[in-house]
Amino acid sequence: MTALLRSLRPLHWTKNVLLFAPVFLAHRTGDAAAMTATALAFLSFSFCASAMYLVNDVRDAEFDRAHPTKKSRMIASGALSPMVAMIAAALLLIAGVAIAFSVSLELVAYLAGYSILSLIYSLVFKRRAFLDVLALSALWTIRVLAGGVAARVEVSDWLLALSVFFFVGLALLKRYADLGLLAAQSTNAAPGRGYVTGDRDLLRSMGVASGFMAVLVLALYLTSPQVTRLYQSPRLLWLVCPLFLYWIAHMWFLAHRGTIQDDPIVVAARDPVSYAVGALIAVLVFAAI
Repeated sequence: MTALLRSLRPLHWTKNVLLFAPVFLAHRTGDAAAMTATALAFLSFSFCASAMYLVNDVRDAEFDRAHPTKKSRMIASGALSPMVAMIAAALLLIAGVAIAFSVSLELVAYLAGYSILSLIYSLVFKRRAFLDVLALSALWTIRVLAGGVAARVEVSDWLLALSVFFFVGLALLKRYADLGLLAAQSTNAAPGRGYVTGDRDLLRSMGVASGFMAVLVLALYLTSPQVTRLYQSPRLLWLVCPLFLYWIAHMWFLAHRGTIQDDPIVVAARDPVSYAVGALIAVLVFAAI
């Protein structure tokens, strides 16, 4: 049972907090119905994500055994049977769809799209350089769109543009850090991936540029009429930009120094600096309202 629970990767459920972004940014946190629907969407996506993790781990067991850190995953190490993993994945997927159905059919459609893209990613995209990055970015962006559907809040073009650049940057950071682990083991190519360790410099250049583009989108948004309608003191929000830049640089420094060995969002969930930056941004946003 412990092996199965670990394979569900509950800490990775922190990614699904993205579902709450639309309702928070629309200042609808006092709307009980919207918050309840978003919480149910969070649960449905968490179950579905865990199901996809199990499918992915069964599919990649052979490659994981050749990886310096992934070899300790429950299926790769033999601690969890692939048959048990697939049964659990089916049950989790059914539960996720049932919960999404209790919210709306549109949320079920987004959950289905997320599941199909996750499956295609596991089977095809993760073997192709940069296509895997675009797929990961899309999976994270779908969460934001699904949160808007659940809460019945329109996701603005600004939020969508920021999400795309930000998540592409995070996906590139994830690949850069992974290749760094392999380089430390004197391994030239990533098992089951479309990268070689010599790609690190290129990935770093693209990733930092993408992250900084996300900050530029945020800065442009702060000049839009939407901000003056939502905030009484919008100029305070300009202080969010240097904080955002600092956090992106901080994560890249961690990756460059070889201290990131997991998904960047999971790393951020354990990182005191990320909490401090997040708290400062929250204070600025509430002060600007």
